Amino acid sequence: MQVVGHMINGSQFQGQGDRTQDVFNPATGAVTKQVALASKNTVEEAIAAAQAAFPAWRNTPPMKRARVMFRFKQLLEENAEQICRLITDEHGKVLDDAMGELTRGIEVVEYACGGPELLKGEHTKNVGPAIDSWSEFQALGVVAGITPFNFPAMVPMWMFPMALICGNTFILKPSERDPSAPMLVAELLKQAGLPDGVFNVVNGDKEAVDTILEDERVQAVSFVGSTPIAEYIYSQGTANGKRVQALGGAKNHAIVMPDADIDNAVNALMGAAYGSCGERCMAISVVVCVGDKTADELVAKLKPQVASLKIGNGTDTSNEMGPLITKMSQERIQGLITQGVEQGAELVVDGRGIVVDGHENGYFIGGTLFDRVTQEMTVYQEEIFGPVLCVVRAESMQQAMQLIDDHEFGNGTCLFTRDGEAARYFADNIKVGMVGINVPLPVPVAYHSFGGWKRSLFGDLSAHGPDSIRFYTRRKTITQRWPSSGVREGSQFSFPS
Repeated sequence: MQVVGHMINGSQFQGQGDRTQDVFNPATGAVTKQVALASKNTVEEAIAAAQAAFPAWRNTPPMKRARVMFRFKQLLEENAEQICRLITDEHGKVLDDAMGELTRGIEVVEYACGGPELLKGEHTKNVGPAIDSWSEFQALGVVAGITPFNFPAMVPMWMFPMALICGNTFILKPSERDPSAPMLVAELLKQAGLPDGVFNVVNGDKEAVDTILEDERVQAVSFVGSTPIAEYIYSQGTANGKRVQALGGAKNHAIVMPDADIDNAVNALMGAAYGSCGERCMAISVVVCVGDKTADELVAKLKPQVASLKIGNGTDTSNEMGPLITKMSQERIQGLITQGVEQGAELVVDGRGIVVDGHENGYFIGGTLFDRVTQEMTVYQEEIFGPVLCVVRAESMQQAMQLIDDHEFGNGTCLFTRDGEAARYFADNIKVGMVGINVPLPVPVAYHSFGGWKRSLFGDLSAHGPDSIRFYTRRKTITQRWPSSGVREGSQFSFPS
């Protein structure tokens, strides 16, 4: 059986003595390959390779780094179909969704191609007599990214293109559940002309993560995943002197106002709640309807669409939703649905017990819709990370906003309305990092930064966009003086001004 190994110093191999773990096709439940789980020694070997490659890469002119990114972008586009097939085979999302993921990742590569402009720094002549001052953005060194299963291509590309264009070398620890797409991407980077050792991939579990967090040669760590792990990454990394950005979980609410275009809201919510089987940190999982009339109309229009979702193998382009990533996820979400019923929520559409012909062992669950959900219920409080949409009823926009502000997460949110005053008030005052107005998935484009508030982000800087330049560099300010020949001045003991 094929074993997905690691890429270290430009070569793919399975680390000696590394453990292995099965990789499944979620649509069939069958084991398709195995992945090596890196030992401490294997991770240290990758870090050593990155450390050795750093001086030459740091001193490579930014324009030459950008040319590698231009070639890499072209190779990603040429190999898009193969990358997306690997994503679907191991994650389960439908091919169109995989292509959307890859496209958003490529957009960050495009942004990185502008690195020479972004890294120019600042310069002021004559801040004092014959004194010039300027700032430079210098690379950190070896940096690492620890990425989740739900976007095996896109989320790594939120990190490493910007890290590399800034002159850093990179260690990627992708999810061990769907490792093949990141390995192919690593091979394409090599084909694009990236020097050996500049980008390395180590597959693994907690042992690999802890080695990255503890090794003093790693200067910074980027992470995307659940909030408990994000908090662990942040606390351990910063305790070891590293710069850390750790993006955590979410419970994204949409508010539907009485004046909203309900048909458009329903169509938007279907994609936002059930796309990628709900396995998105920006998925809408709660709809807060202002007024019972609004809620009744929305639920009545959602119900038939949720019930008729076409579910099956993601390789069938006619399907709208594929399976969940693991059997454990399937069982957990089925349990949460049962718990929602027991706690008094009204189950409008039940996704439990779905069987897909020819894929009876796949990890499928149907679209699920709850009404009359309250704050005390587990389905409201927890990030379900599955195709479950909860409808909450509120009496006013203020009450709806208070629900969002009171939740521990603050990743994304949306308001459906035709009222410009309400939209402006909502955008100005809601305590959430990414806000949509009639846009259910307000994921920033590559040249803006992605990040939530509250327990959805640990650290001061968000992913990609301008924040990525700040995260992957240190500012150094130089003040220089060249006095005129023959001029000698006495000592000055006052503070310079």
